[in-house]
Amino acid sequence: MAYMLQDGATAAAFVFALFVVTFLLGSIPWGVIISKTFFSKDLRDEGSGNIGTTNAMRTMGKKGGAAVFVLDFGKGVLSGLLGFWLAGALLEAGCSFWQLPFAVAFAGCIWGHIFSPWLKFKGGKGIAVAVGCLFFVFGWWGTLLELGIFIVVVLVTRQVSAGSLSAAIACPFLAFYFYAGDWVSAIIISLAALTIIWAHRENIRRLWNGTESKIGRRA
Repeated sequence: MAYMLQDGATAAAFVFALFVVTFLLGSIPWGVIISKTFFSKDLRDEGSGNIGTTNAMRTMGKKGGAAVFVLDFGKGVLSGLLGFWLAGALLEAGCSFWQLPFAVAFAGCIWGHIFSPWLKFKGGKGIAVAVGCLFFVFGWWGTLLELGIFIVVVLVTRQVSAGSLSAAIACPFLAFYFYAGDWVSAIIISLAALTIIWAHRENIRRLWNGTESKIGRRA
């Protein structure tokens, strides 16, 4: 494997294949699958219409919401594992861009989740899948810092969207810190984080207007 990856074109092809695989992994709409299979409803027609954990929790209860989170989180973990495997192989082969698979896996699973081809290129907001992948992209300390930002903001505001946006805003800064010198990877990670912010555009509007729902209060 390492011998094959010593060829630059072959290595680049593997990185592109990683993006395709992680995009398809991220695109699996578990929220819709679970709601239709076990709750005889389409999550897109309930609550906020989002297929992610927060809307699943509100419309399907704790068990349904937990199932959606675990499966979406798992998409990110599996994507991160694939990125970790390819990064190790590229490093062994002596490739200078061995860190790139982490960024590609991160972006792939997030963009697949937000722009799912199975839902006419619509999807969730990318938080759960991003956290799952972050353990490989930023490591434990970086991920715990992101989670810390999320938790503190949610506790202060009682708004999940505010915590999600705060963590997403912090992501590009951490990317340029952890990937200092590897600007391509840092930029790809930052673009993925900016996509998450874009996916929260309705939440941003409601936060600005003071109408965003809070934990413990119905929208």
